[in-house]
Amino acid sequence: MIETTQLHKRFGQKVAVESLDLDLATGEFFCFLGPNGAGKTTTIKMLTGLIRPTSGRARVGGVDVQQDPVAAKRLLGYVPDHPFLYDKLTGREMLRFVAGLYRMDVAEFHRRVDSMLETFELAQVADQLVEHYSHGMRQKLSFACCFLHQPKVVVVDEPWVGLDPKNIRAVKQFLRQRADEDGLTIFMSTHTLSIAEEVADRIGIIHRGRLLHVGTVEEIKALARRRQEHQLGGSLEDVFLELTRDEEAYGP
Repeated sequence: MIETTQLHKRFGQKVAVESLDLDLATGEFFCFLGPNGAGKTTTIKMLTGLIRPTSGRARVGGVDVQQDPVAAKRLLGYVPDHPFLYDKLTGREMLRFVAGLYRMDVAEFHRRVDSMLETFELAQVADQLVEHYSHGMRQKLSFACCFLHQPKVVVVDEPWVGLDPKNIRAVKQFLRQRADEDGLTIFMSTHTLSIAEEVADRIGIIHRGRLLHVGTVEEIKALARRRQEHQLGGSLEDVFLELTRDEEAYGP
């Protein structure tokens, strides 16, 4: 459902993403990990059609994001790290606006809007202006906008900012359930390694624009242990810090 082939992005002399090859299956929950500036958000912006790659290809559901961006975006839902919402709309009006962007049938919008508001605990504030929402409420409204049109692929960039522990757990369970029950493919960038370890089917680690490793948590731990004389700790955090400590020591 997500495929990149030699995806490359350069800003002037700086290489942000270098020759990225990824292949995500239907229903896969994939977590993309890397230090700040590693290339995670640049990759996401290329996947969602917000910026053009310098070279290479990105496909969503078999659709080339550059050649047919509208068709690709029909399949996509996107939650950015800093959601842009219109402050002078109510939450319900914001969802109606998003429905118009996706050309949703009016009847379908009315069937789904209350469900989304209930799922993300926004029903009580649905008719309040977004400018009065807390940061956590704005984040949950962004999720509701993302899932309103029932996307096949969801791309999420650091989704936990502003959410309290209760809402983090609820969103985490919601995403995992959608992947398991509906075959939703999820590409999530996060710094919260404990959550990635808990929910991900596979993990990719990127550092300085280069993809170092892709695999399950246990596969990455095992690979790291084989490349070290000492045994690393048991958590993904230990392995991640070791693998990104020295890029030259751990090439792809």
